[in-house]
Amino acid sequence: MVWYRLMQWARRWRLVPLEMVFGKINTVCCGCIIGRGADFGPGFVLVHSQGVVINGAVRGGRDVKVEHQVTIGAEKRQAPVVGDDVFIGAGAKVLGAVTIGDGARVGANAVVVADVPPHSTVVGIPARVVRRREPGGAAECGVGPPLDEKTG
Repeated sequence: MVWYRLMQWARRWRLVPLEMVFGKINTVCCGCIIGRGADFGPGFVLVHSQGVVINGAVRGGRDVKVEHQVTIGAEKRQAPVVGDDVFIGAGAKVLGAVTIGDGARVGANAVVVADVPPHSTVVGIPARVVRRREPGGAAECGVGPPLDEKTG
C-alpha cells in the first residue's frame, strides 16, 4: 500500500516519471498491478496483494478491502466504480461499467458484470444477490437471479 500511496502522491504533483517508478516497484515487490490512474479513498487495503490487478480508470471509495487474485477491470473504456465500505473476496472479478454500492460484499470467485446494490452480498458466476441488509439492520437472506437478468 505504501507504493500505491506514493504513486498517488507523485500523480497529484504531476511527477510522472516518479509515479511510473513507484508503480513498477509496487508490481515487483507486492505482486500486484494497480493502474496509474486508479483512485481510492482513505482506508483502501489490499488484504493480500498477490495477483491483484486494478485498471487505471477504476474509482473507489473509502474503506475498500480487496483480497488476493482480484481483478477490477475496464471494458471498452468503461471502468467499475466501487463504493464506500466494500469488501471484494479472493479471486473475484469485477468487469466493465458496473457500480458496486456502498457496504456491498463480493464473495470469493464471483464474477460481477452488472451493478451490485448497496448493502448486498453477491456470489457466483455471474454474481447474484444472496443477502440484502439495511445499514445497521437485520439481513434478508435468499438467493436471487443473476444480476444480469434484472426484471423491472
